[in-house]
Amino acid sequence: LYSHRSMFLHTMGENAANALGVRESDVVLPVVPQFHAMAWGLPYACAASGADIVMPGPHLRPQPLADLIATERVTIAAGVPTIWNGLYHELKQNPRDISCVRALVVGGSAMPRSLIEAYESQLGVNVVHAWGMTEMSPLGTVSIPLKAHEELDDAGKWDIKAKQGYPILGVELRIVDEIGRELPWDGKTMGELQVRGPWIISQYFRRDATPDYMTADGWFRTGDVVTMTPDGYMTITDRTKDLVKSGGEWISTVELEGAIIGHPKVLEAAVIAIPDEKWSERPMACVVRTQDGWDLTAEELQAYLGERVARFWVPERVVFIDEVPKTSVGKFDKKVLRRQFAEGTLG
Repeated sequence: LYSHRSMFLHTMGENAANALGVRESDVVLPVVPQFHAMAWGLPYACAASGADIVMPGPHLRPQPLADLIATERVTIAAGVPTIWNGLYHELKQNPRDISCVRALVVGGSAMPRSLIEAYESQLGVNVVHAWGMTEMSPLGTVSIPLKAHEELDDAGKWDIKAKQGYPILGVELRIVDEIGRELPWDGKTMGELQVRGPWIISQYFRRDATPDYMTADGWFRTGDVVTMTPDGYMTITDRTKDLVKSGGEWISTVELEGAIIGHPKVLEAAVIAIPDEKWSERPMACVVRTQDGWDLTAEELQAYLGERVARFWVPERVVFIDEVPKTSVGKFDKKVLRRQFAEGTLG
């Protein structure tokens, strides 16, 4: 449940200088349907700051989005990685002047580092990773390099931007193990992310007032598995339901997908867990090739991955599909892929 107070405080947090910092001079393009959680964020941020807001309409396709950004001189655009992946390929094939964009905000799922690098090095567009949830109104973190990172080269700054970032003012984070013990912020230890703050829900509509999604001391259980660096930058490793446990070791589908999408002949990739008699589970890669990457083979992709991830992460099963199924807000719909695999219609 949201309240007027929670929405007002969230708007103040979102408009802070070290968050999205929406200004009166901005033109903001939220590239999501308005039933998405972002509708509780950017529209209010624009109203509070006096910024213009541009609505993209129901069909979120790369070509009209590129035209809209160039024509309306959009300065802040926010969407999910699949949208920005499609826009990048459209802009490479049919260039437009989008130098007006000062922040390409990405949320909903992790944007691969390779795509961040491509936007910044090839198109000159500043990418801002963000993370949040419907239950957080929605913004929780942003990944903007700080003063301490000024001396980093471009590659170092892209490493920072590939993380989901630091909590904005008003949001507290912690990571815990399976029995609720708090874990260190060392950049390596993975645990479940828990959050609390003045705009984070304490209950759902018509749900139990003492539910299992809240801890006894008032923290919301997100279901995300993350690491935290000593300076407070969060990296989402996976959703608990999407992790692959192979031979007792965890494989992050988010990191593996990012490595796969780094291949120049790959347009999209989703990884799911499939049963395995020996290892309990193994990763299966569902890959969409680019138009000029029709000749990419599973063996070529596996060799590429073997140089970039742990050997046991490399999937034995690679299937090439026409498109990764998506939800109504543009996220990969892995439930569909799992069902197709169970039915024997995937690969």
